[in-house]
Amino acid sequence: MQILKRAMLAMALCGAAFGASAQSVSFIEPADGATVSSPFKVKFAVTGMDVKPAGDMSANTGHHHLLINGGSMKAGESIPFDDTHMHFGKGQTETEVKLPPGKYKLTMQFANGAHQSYGEGLSKTINVTVK
Repeated sequence: MQILKRAMLAMALCGAAFGASAQSVSFIEPADGATVSSPFKVKFAVTGMDVKPAGDMSANTGHHHLLINGGSMKAGESIPFDDTHMHFGKGQTETEVKLPPGKYKLTMQFANGAHQSYGEGLSKTINVTVK
């Protein structure tokens, strides 16, 4: 019986660890290191969360933000509304970005319905060159 209890505890812990790590974001395009022409398409993906419009504060939901030349934001920090922080509060999962030629760091940050960051675990950074 003791072995069965330990096995069940181990399975529960593995399940909890898997659930915690199953939440992630990624860029479908462009690829990290890509050279693109402006305007270029950016496509977002999220795993383990549902995309909902701004204002929806349901558990495990949020929407995408694209930070130009910025890194991931701390959990709970509000994402600013300015030229380098693009908000997709209607639940969009893709956009066209227009940038002048140069090298850029693009960070996708997933945030809740109040634009509060979910932190580094739900962010992804890539680098692109606009020709």
